[in-house]
Amino acid sequence: MKMPWETLWTLGRAVLLGLLVLVLLIRMFEERLVFFPDRYATNEWDPSRMGVEVEDVFFTTSDGVRLHAWWAPASSFAKATEDKPAEQAPGTLHTILYFHGNAGNLTNRIENIAFLRQLPANVLAVDYRGYGKSEGRPTEAGVYLDAQAAYDYLFHERGVVPDQLVVLGQSLGVAVAVDLASKRPVAGLILEGGFPSAGRVVQRTMGLPGLHLVIRSKFDSAAKLKEISVPVLVAHCTRDPILPYALGEELYAAANQPKTFVSYDSDYHEPFFFANPADYAARLRAFLETATKAQGPRD
Repeated sequence: MKMPWETLWTLGRAVLLGLLVLVLLIRMFEERLVFFPDRYATNEWDPSRMGVEVEDVFFTTSDGVRLHAWWAPASSFAKATEDKPAEQAPGTLHTILYFHGNAGNLTNRIENIAFLRQLPANVLAVDYRGYGKSEGRPTEAGVYLDAQAAYDYLFHERGVVPDQLVVLGQSLGVAVAVDLASKRPVAGLILEGGFPSAGRVVQRTMGLPGLHLVIRSKFDSAAKLKEISVPVLVAHCTRDPILPYALGEELYAAANQPKTFVSYDSDYHEPFFFANPADYAARLRAFLETATKAQGPRD
């Protein structure tokens, strides 16, 4: 029995209307599906109670948003290595500009900051606009401006030079770190649990054909990496529960040489270092040295 044309037309209109409503809802609530900020402490606003010394710092973005960050000097208790004593002069230490994932705030990253300080490295960990004590509301364009403001703070207020600055991004922070490195000189990039673009995340995780064409968000790190020539370290767990391992492989494939891929057979996403703290610390120390040497002498 053939279905009458009137019935087919009615069904077709219903499907089209449903798709239109879906597109509108995605467009209306897209930023709420991307960013999950928490303005309240979900751990501890005073990290010194957990043995991590930080300094509260504030700075303002080019569009007038006041941001909060933690400045954490390198740990004086960091273990020395054969070629790099822990007693280095502060000016010769690497500085890591740290961008976290899309949920929570800085209070969720205390352990990660402690880990990075003991490489040893100075750390500036930033809360995006709308997160923790930072003002505003997060958007893709906005978090890119936040990264540039953090970079400028390090340069103007802390005297950090590009040759000693390595940018680390976790999850969504990978896109922030890559965008910054495409616009400002840095010594290297560390990209943990990342993805090549928002479109690829949608394709891999949501399974709705064509949905990647609807979203406004780009976070196109793969395209930006093609224009970046500094050393890159990509890290991804094989059983990452949030972003599939294949997305990390795609991100690595998009990067230029020199590049390093670190993977562990584990299910950690953020913080990544939980997968193998000792081995990963050694790999990061080696990468920091490589990144510095890759810059060569300055004119």
